Amino acid sequence: MARITLALPSQFIFNTRLTVRVSDINYGGHVGNDTILALMQDARVIFYKHLGFDGEIGFEGSVGQIIADAVVVYKSESFLGDQLSVDIAITDFNKYGFDMFYLITNLNTGKETARGKTGIVCFDYEKRKVASIPSVLLKKLKAA
Repeated sequence: MARITLALPSQFIFNTRLTVRVSDINYGGHVGNDTILALMQDARVIFYKHLGFDGEIGFEGSVGQIIADAVVVYKSESFLGDQLSVDIAITDFNKYGFDMFYLITNLNTGKETARGKTGIVCFDYEKRKVASIPSVLLKKLKAA
């Protein structure tokens, strides 16, 4: 069976740290595969807050974001209490969105835990349809 590969951009624009919580652990005693997506979301919200937004909704008026696609490549285990470093990069801007990449490293072991990518599409929650990237968001992303 062929494994998915995910090449990461050479430059990351943001870093945050997260601690593995008991709710992140599965019956195997390590971070669950589904939890990696939640950790990516946590890092994404922290990044948006760093840029001055409230989170993933409300970039401008009723325009926020939705996830159009997601890829995760799992590399190594992480356990309760481990400190994770999450680096974020942004690429492939288009009229409606961009790609966000994540490099998750376990600071306790020094090993890469996972890498991921989400396709971000701006979405007008009031009109319930795809929207152009708000200029305020685009400007802050390109300046980061």
